[in-house]
Amino acid sequence: MASALFPQAPNNGHVSIATANTNLDGTTGTYSATIITPGANGTIVNSIYVKAKVTTTAGMVRFFSSDGTTTNLILELSVTAVTPSATVQSFSKMLTDTDFGNLVLKSGHTLKCSTEKAETFGVTLYGRDL
Repeated sequence: MASALFPQAPNNGHVSIATANTNLDGTTGTYSATIITPGANGTIVNSIYVKAKVTTTAGMVRFFSSDGTTTNLILELSVTAVTPSATVQSFSKMLTDTDFGNLVLKSGHTLKCSTEKAETFGVTLYGRDL
């Protein structure tokens, strides 16, 4: 009988992205550094926070998972046009499991992201190792 895996230690990561990349294949163009490295039994993603550091135009932030051989687009976040000011906050979005389902990154996989436009975003992932 298989035993259940329960979340253990937090596994969080942060990257900054700014180079425009319209590709959907996850291999051509510029992508972030690895956001997190999954634990030995994998990592469950609880939430992802994306915060613009500049004025934004309509576009996408995309997330890709790779096992070293195959890269898959797993999530797209629509970015809206926002001009931040003293009374208007820059674009931000907290994604939770209701937005992306039960996302578990297997050990040995990587999670990277890109922005469609040349706009700067901070991307923070909150997860727990299994």
